[in-house]
Amino acid sequence: MNDSPPLDVVAVAAHPDDVEVACGATLAKLVRQGYRVGIIDLTDGEPTPHCPSPEVRAAEARAAAETLGVQVRIQLGLPNRRLMDGFDARVALAKQFRIHRPRIVIGFGDATPTASPDHWQAKLITDAAVFYSRLTKWDQHFDGLPVHAVRRQLYFRLALEPDTIAGHSHHLLVDVAATLQQKIDAILCYQSQFAHKPAIESRIRAAALVTGSLAGVDAAESFVAVRPVAVDDLVTTVL
Repeated sequence: MNDSPPLDVVAVAAHPDDVEVACGATLAKLVRQGYRVGIIDLTDGEPTPHCPSPEVRAAEARAAAETLGVQVRIQLGLPNRRLMDGFDARVALAKQFRIHRPRIVIGFGDATPTASPDHWQAKLITDAAVFYSRLTKWDQHFDGLPVHAVRRQLYFRLALEPDTIAGHSHHLLVDVAATLQQKIDAILCYQSQFAHKPAIESRIRAAALVTGSLAGVDAAESFVAVRPVAVDDLVTTVL
């Protein structure tokens, strides 16, 4: 019996701070709108050059989650720097989808050249886990957890990457002017990752302003819908 209340949205990333940089303002906005939101970090993100221990990074992740207001944050314990798509990783994440039953899953949509190759592996693991979560007649791998079909999957991109993901046509922007500072505050919780990068706040803010300018809003974050999204009220949606 699974008594965990379902989440509306789960964002999946390779490391603590990926989600904050990619879509922290959107998650904070969803929480303000009354949705239940979770973050799943596949690894603890350590070691990194300026962090003294995994415990410090974990404390930073907890502080960032509190800043965004998300209800659930999970660290899956897969190996940082050696994250690889494989059966065990897929099942471990799919179990979390079956436990928390998100309606929407958001994750990496592309590789990040010159950045960690874990990001691409996280994309592959997330894609597979969304599929595994709904498979029947496979109970021996899922500890008796009931199947769960994720209704929608979206891809995010890191804030300093291009606004569009090549090969995908179904892009959408979320107006995050009201929660952009919340995103920046969450990113700054990671002193071990960003204290030596004094321009990070201005760069994150500038990226959101540029993305927002494409749609005539003050700030935005960009996503890709894996499949087209149909709207019921065209006027309300567009305006």
